Amino acid sequence: KNFFRPEFLNRLDEIIVFKSLTKPEVKDIAELEFKKTFKRTAERGIELSMTDRFKTKVVDEGFNPAYGARPLRRAIMRLVEDELAEAFLKEPTVEGERISLDLNADGEVVVLRNQNQLKVEDSESMDAHVPEAVSA
Repeated sequence: KNFFRPEFLNRLDEIIVFKSLTKPEVKDIAELEFKKTFKRTAERGIELSMTDRFKTKVVDEGFNPAYGARPLRRAIMRLVEDELAEAFLKEPTVEGERISLDLNADGEVVVLRNQNQLKVEDSESMDAHVPEAVSA
């Protein structure tokens, strides 16, 4: 304290020590962000779901120990919010619609849409009601 000026010591008091996030911590943060997205779509009458492999891709692309959760937020915007927005612009949603985010064989995001609950009258009509895939 005798060697350094008070202004410098005050700055040291304001320094926040940054501890890198681990992948499980980033996954937990991603789950919280996904819940926010589920809530926003539910408010519009849309049931949103995501496959585990889709969630894993978001976490993998959003994980960077040096930058914390910022890359995760960008990955969620790009892979979830932007993909949903593009799908909604291509084809408007209907209240009660179920939408699922998944990956195709190439690892690209696919938005699967299934309007309302299907009423199955016989086995032939069940084959006709396969969810439509909208590649984004």
